[in-house]
Amino acid sequence: MNYLFTSERLGFRNWQDSDLDAFAAMNADADVMDFFPNTLTHESSQKLMQRLSQHFEEKAYTYFAVDTLDVGECIGFIGLAYQTYEAAFTPCTDIGWRLAKSFWGKGYATEGAKRCLKYAFEMLNLEEIYAVASVINLPSIRVMEKIGMEQAGTFIHTKLTDNKRLRDCVYYVINNEDS
Repeated sequence: MNYLFTSERLGFRNWQDSDLDAFAAMNADADVMDFFPNTLTHESSQKLMQRLSQHFEEKAYTYFAVDTLDVGECIGFIGLAYQTYEAAFTPCTDIGWRLAKSFWGKGYATEGAKRCLKYAFEMLNLEEIYAVASVINLPSIRVMEKIGMEQAGTFIHTKLTDNKRLRDCVYYVINNEDS
């Protein structure tokens, strides 16, 4: 496989049509999507994957498809996205991750996010990266802290205003000189 970059155990690349079934299965898993408003259909996953590929073509970054290097299996995504929803800190580039449940608890999100920050700061010359999670999403908040991000505030997510469970969010930031 030809990767854009790698970490110790992970390879990062743009999306391929062959990723769709595994991506759709992950997005249909209620546990994986617990901190999102709903699971995604196969068709919605396909549209998301197309948007992620297009985002890469436009920005040279995306929520990358991530493979394990030992087996070459796509385990989900870790990467960067340009966000424009209404918030005090947008527009911005954020970092995010979503992994298939069988890959949780192995340190992949932290390892991959650290590598994506290095890519953002050293290759893309970005100045700062944000991360957002619902205040109840403690696993993602732990990853944000493990990769050196600092809490910058809280807000009600404009895309989640009707979702009382998820709308209260926290945002974290890391600057190029902090990494």
